Formats: sequence, structure tokens, C-alpha cells
Amino acid sequence: MGTAQAADFKSGRSITKLALTGLLGTSVEWYDFFLYGTAAALVFPTVFFSTSLPSIVALIASFSTFAVGFVARPIGALIFGHFGDRAGRKTALVAALMLMGVATTLIGLLPPYRTIGVLAPILLVTLRFGQGLAIGGQWGGAVLLIVESAPAGRRGFYGSFAQAGVQVGVLLANGAILLAGLGGSDHAFLSWVWRIPFVASLALVGLALVVKFRISETAAFCALHQPAAQRRSPVLEALRLYPRIILLAAGAFVGTNTVFYVLITFVVAYGSGAAGLNLPRTMMLTAVLISSVVTIPALIFFGALSDRYGRRGIFMAGAALEALWVFALFPLIETRSFVWITLAVVIGQLLNAMMYGPQAALFAELFTTRVRYSGASLGYQLGAVFGGALAPIIATALLAEYHSSVGIAAYVAVTCVVSLVSVWLVKETHRVELHHEAVPVP
Repeated sequence: MGTAQAADFKSGRSITKLALTGLLGTSVEWYDFFLYGTAAALVFPTVFFSTSLPSIVALIASFSTFAVGFVARPIGALIFGHFGDRAGRKTALVAALMLMGVATTLIGLLPPYRTIGVLAPILLVTLRFGQGLAIGGQWGGAVLLIVESAPAGRRGFYGSFAQAGVQVGVLLANGAILLAGLGGSDHAFLSWVWRIPFVASLALVGLALVVKFRISETAAFCALHQPAAQRRSPVLEALRLYPRIILLAAGAFVGTNTVFYVLITFVVAYGSGAAGLNLPRTMMLTAVLISSVVTIPALIFFGALSDRYGRRGIFMAGAALEALWVFALFPLIETRSFVWITLAVVIGQLLNAMMYGPQAALFAELFTTRVRYSGASLGYQLGAVFGGALAPIIATALLAEYHSSVGIAAYVAVTCVVSLVSVWLVKETHRVELHHEAVPVP
């Protein structure tokens, strides 16, 4: 094998290792974050809130603690974005992974309301805030480790591995809750069995150490000419250079994130919880699991497709189709047929993959290297606040007010239109050179 061929082979192995490590890291990190979402629908209303509350009120209160994690995400983006643009992508990612592992494990050890009273939801909110800080920093680090190291024509493909980790996280979280629920009675599940998947996330600390000692920093970050100590705050620099782009990135993610959390969290409560149709919990969780399995290769497919045809067109097509599909989603769930429920969630997830698959590369390409971690993280996490944080609460409130799913579908459709317009307002990025410090403002 010639020198050039050997270098190409080594480079190929390196980006493949990074992509798989990013997939593993985001999978476990999102497993922790989504585990909370599933438990918020099925467990926390009973365990961490007073039994004197009406069931629908307890569910809304539980989803409100779920939303706290999203409020913390932009703060995490500020903290870890600054850290990641100053100290490096890898260092910030390691810190975020360790924070998530500790916070999730402590949730699994938290005493219930009947033991410590109002202190239970207070501690729950505090630990959820810690999860939010970790996710606020994790996404940017994992994505940039991959995208900044990928060949110029394959950034969408390799970046989608980090995106696929979200669906793997859903699969692991719902699968863990599902398996835990099969192990005994409902009383045992609510008493202690649900805690096992939370405590198991302590393994994330071990993964953080692997990343620290086995993964190299990106060439793009290392190539910055100005020493970090001499550069102004990267967060402030990102806000100064890219205020419009950060807002448009946030808008692009609003619909994507709203649809996602409606599909993985609210539909579980709608089908099986206090808000819904009293279907078996296992039916709804299994439908979500199947949709996650199908969506993983779809995310990678649409990421790769965006390398050839550009990010914007694929993203906007997904947003438009999703805005229409949500009006079929709930009627199909209301058939109470497992087949139709699964089909409804699967198609919703596949259309969402058209947006989320290319998004890692798109967001990275919108910002220059010296502020990329801060800019991409801020756009992503601000969109999450107005998307995923509010989605289960708004959907539950609309259902309680109107006793119909039509209002929920209209709400989700509007968020998809916001994403479509936001992406339409940015320039195509798939041919941008990431290793140049002076990336033009789109």
C-alpha cells in the first residue's frame, strides 16, 4: 500500500472511529435525558407528587419538571460553548458526559414524595436542571468532533451518526422502562424497578474517560492561529457576528424538536396515561421503539443525501410533509389498533428524520471555527426550549381544554412552518470549507 493510500486508509479509520464514538456517546447521553421523559409520563406523577392532586394536574406538573431540562439547555450551551471554543471540543464533551451520568444516577436514588414530601420534586427539578446543562454542552461537542474531522463531501453522512444517537437513546430508554415493567407488578415498578435504568447510567462516566484518553481533538480547532487566551469570549463573539443566524437556527429546530417530543413522549401519555385512551403502556412504548429502529438508518440516509443535494431542500421538504402528517397522526392513534398506531408514529419519525438528519452538518457549517461550538449549541438549544420543552405541556393543556387532538395537530403544524421558513432564510452550506477561519456570514 502506497503512502497516500495508507494515509487515506488511516484517515478513513479515524473518522469512522469518531463517528461510532459520537454515536455511542450521544446514544448514552440521550438515553439518560429521554429516560426522564418516559418516566415523566409514566412514573413521576405518582412517585414525586402528592396523591391528592388530580391525575391530569400531576401529569402536567411532571411534564413541567421535564421542561426544566430544556430551560437549562441554553445555559449549558453558553457554559460548554465557551469552554469548547476555548479549551477544545473533546474537553467540553467529557465534562458534559460526566455531569449527565452523575445527575441521572442520583435521580434513580431519589426518595419519593411520601418519604421526604415537597423536597422530592425540588430535588427532582435540581437534578433535571443538571441533565439539561449536560445536554446543552454535549450535542455541540459530539457533533463538532465528527463534522470538523469529516471529509468535505461527507459531513452530512458522518454528522448524522451523532443525530442517530438520539433515536438510539430513545430506543434504550423506552426499552429499559419496558423491560423493567415486565419484571413484576405495577406496585413493584412504581416502587423501585423504574430506578434500575437510571442508576445504570453511571456507566456514562466511564465512557467520558474513554473519550478523554482515546479521542483526538479536531484539526479545525487545532488549526486556529490565535491562542485561546488572547481571543475574546467566543459566546459574545458568536452573538456579535451571528445574531440572525443563531435565531434562524433556533427557528429551524423548533418544529423538529416539537414533533420529536410529541412522538416519543406525549403520544405515550395520550395512549396510555391519565391524558389518554387507557391503552396498555407496553403497546405505546413498543410503537415508539419500532419507530426509533426504523428511523436510525433514515437519519443516516438523509444526512448522506444532503451531501449530494444540499441541506435546505431536504430539510424544508421534511417540515412541509410533517406539517400535513400530524393531522393524520392522532386519528390513527385513536383507532386503538397497534398496527395503525405504529404506522402513525413511524411515518412521523421518518419525516422528522428529513430535518434532523442533515441538521448536524447544517448547523456546524453556519459558523466559523472559533465560535462554532458556541453558535451551533446556542441555536440548537434555544430551539429546544421553544420546541421540546413546551411540546408535552402545551399538548396536554390543549387536550384538557378542548378534549380533541385537532388543536394539538394544528399547534405542531405551526411549529413545522416556523422551521421551514427559518431554513428557507439561510443560504445553502454544504460546500462551505470548515477549516477556514473566515467563514462568510450566510
